[in-house]
Amino acid sequence: MMNKEKEIRGISYRATVDEESRHVEGYALLFNVDSQPMWGGDLIERIAPTALDGVLERSDVLCLMNHDESRGVLARWRKGEGSLSLTVDEKGLRYAFDAPRTALGDELIEALKRGDIAESSFAFTVEKDNWERKEDGTYVRTIVQIRQLYDVSPVYYPAYEDTSVALRSLNDRKEEVRKELERLRAAELNEYYNQLKNRY
Repeated sequence: MMNKEKEIRGISYRATVDEESRHVEGYALLFNVDSQPMWGGDLIERIAPTALDGVLERSDVLCLMNHDESRGVLARWRKGEGSLSLTVDEKGLRYAFDAPRTALGDELIEALKRGDIAESSFAFTVEKDNWERKEDGTYVRTIVQIRQLYDVSPVYYPAYEDTSVALRSLNDRKEEVRKELERLRAAELNEYYNQLKNRY
């Protein structure tokens, strides 16, 4: 299932800062780690290690504060070049940059130093995802391939439910399951009636 609408997700993996060099680094996403329960507990998401295959090479990624481009840009990755470093390892997507000597950069350094910012987040679109329905009726969505990465952001609050895209995806999946169950019931009834006809 391809999803071209931008989604935002966050993790509670604390970014670190070296005050003297103003060097900031952290993880924007982690592989094979379940998200917090979303949409009333109906949905858990995880990101497969394949999700970023080939993505960074074609992406222009901004590092923003709270995904807010209007406040300015902390760093930028342009298909492998720029002031933002992005590295995929066995854990996930690691980002690093030197905070600019601007009001925004100073705010970030101070917020990290005080512990006011302790999470990271990222904005993306989905190329491919897999869905699994568990016995309790909840769903696990695995993001197999990201289509495009837009930004990585140190944030005050990690974003899980700030977009309706995941909810629509979940509702679409529930509707598919409902229709499949109806189709199976209709097929069973049809088979039953055929057996009755053959009997009489």
